Amino acid sequence: MTPPVWATLQRRLLAANMAACETFYAKYVDANDALKVFVRWGANDGPDDAAEATNDWVTLHALGAPDRLLTLAQRFWDGHIRQYTAAKTVDVAVARQGMYYREFPVQMDWQHNAEGLTTFNVMGMSAPRDRKLLARTRRFADFYTGRDRSAPNYDPRHRVMRSMMNGSRGPALQPVTALEWAGDPFDAARFHLEHGEDDYSQFLAHYAEYGDVVGDNPLNLQATTLGLNAYALGGGERFRRWALDYLGAWADRARANNGILPSRVGADGTVGADWWQGVYGWGFSPVVPQTGERENRNRVPRSITAFYNALLLSGDRDYLRLWRDMNVRINEQSKLVGGVMSAPTMHGADGWYGWKPGSYRTNGFEIWYATQEAADREAAGNHPWIDFLEGQNPDYPKQALQADFDHVAKRVGITKADKTRPDERLADWTLGINPAAAKALIQTMTGGLHIARPPWSPTTAPQGGVPLHCRLRYFDADRRRAGVPDDVAALVHSLGDTATEVTLINTGTAPRTLVVQGGAYAEHRIDTVAWDGGIERVGGRDFTLRLEPGCGTRMRLTMARYANRPTLSFPWDR
Repeated sequence: MTPPVWATLQRRLLAANMAACETFYAKYVDANDALKVFVRWGANDGPDDAAEATNDWVTLHALGAPDRLLTLAQRFWDGHIRQYTAAKTVDVAVARQGMYYREFPVQMDWQHNAEGLTTFNVMGMSAPRDRKLLARTRRFADFYTGRDRSAPNYDPRHRVMRSMMNGSRGPALQPVTALEWAGDPFDAARFHLEHGEDDYSQFLAHYAEYGDVVGDNPLNLQATTLGLNAYALGGGERFRRWALDYLGAWADRARANNGILPSRVGADGTVGADWWQGVYGWGFSPVVPQTGERENRNRVPRSITAFYNALLLSGDRDYLRLWRDMNVRINEQSKLVGGVMSAPTMHGADGWYGWKPGSYRTNGFEIWYATQEAADREAAGNHPWIDFLEGQNPDYPKQALQADFDHVAKRVGITKADKTRPDERLADWTLGINPAAAKALIQTMTGGLHIARPPWSPTTAPQGGVPLHCRLRYFDADRRRAGVPDDVAALVHSLGDTATEVTLINTGTAPRTLVVQGGAYAEHRIDTVAWDGGIERVGGRDFTLRLEPGCGTRMRLTMARYANRPTLSFPWDR
């Protein structure tokens, strides 16, 4: 097989990512593997932003980038833990003994906790045998299972988190102040302020209406990713049971609330008439200090990824159908606004508001990706990748891979041109400079979702800390590591409920042996593999394929999706 353009671009993009990340590391990370920035605590800028500096590096390794990239990501994770454990606040009481305690944020909401765990939550794909990773994952998960009584965040009797502000020091059981969100006062004049503030007073003003944190909030469901990974790494069945029990409680609350996931749940697990209240809830529209106007900040849609955890752990697609049904309920409220049929995005004391033209389709693609049901296809919207998967737009792989290649080159240029000193950078400065680009590789190689910040599609809620959800994963059978072997490229052509088509090619001059696995967590069973007129029965999580130099083939796999319990073990260790 003559190497197609997409195959050459995949190999070039993996190499370009490695070189660019090496350049980034040399400039922005010191000899102790700490981020070279002005260190502070806060939701607008704090430990979670520092932890995101190497987002997508581990994922790139799991796709086939060099081992050096995984090593750098692991070093930085350890270094930033040391950095923020040593860093202490003066005015914010909970972090005076360290912003991290037991290697985890002392107390923050799960929009920011999840963002800060974006790298950590995918480490198991490349290092499932790492005992330190398993120990950390179990410890972090037990901050939320009720097992660790020093951090009583979870009430197992009522199946609730006690507060939306929680962490290794436990929950905040009273309204919190703007100071606790914004962090200690500092002179902001010399910094670029990512959220558009003019000074520290606007940091405080941003959080003036953020005090209502007591009780459970759907963002807390992101903690179940720790339970998923603890289970998949071999930590024990109890992590699976806890995650499904907690997610099941929220599913029951949504069904009892006319199909709408509430944004406030009381300490006793009940949902009241004020179900729409709470920080980042359905009715959360605080004042923007720079403009004096209110901004809708409903973050409930971000919790859909936690229901993907339930899907992986149970195989039950009703967890995602619940989200489809919620969108239907919201669309039933549509009305004419200025002569245009519009759907609401918010709910307050006076009912629905936040009207936007058209139907409510938030998370439409993610719902369809899980269910693969015709009833969900329209809400998935239009996207060039979907067109390609449906047999149209044949140039999409080449265009997407080239766009990411250009993105890497642009970020390298920004890195080289950056003249700022460490004491002129906040932690979020590097978020717009990190050169890693994984989206096109995830889509083309694995048929997977890149749910991150910014969102990849108009219907996707932006967020961090999301595990990889994909149709296929690959392993180098000779080197016993995650990712395709050197010279190998893969293109997923189509996705269906029970079938996947993929082309695999060895572009090099030496034979390569790879393992093809169903799903990131081996959750999909591969039943048969057909190619070049032949067919083989697999009936398992994976199969092994030897590719001779310069050879490739297009395969059709029949599959049973979500048929297996999730595991991060390498195929040869199972």
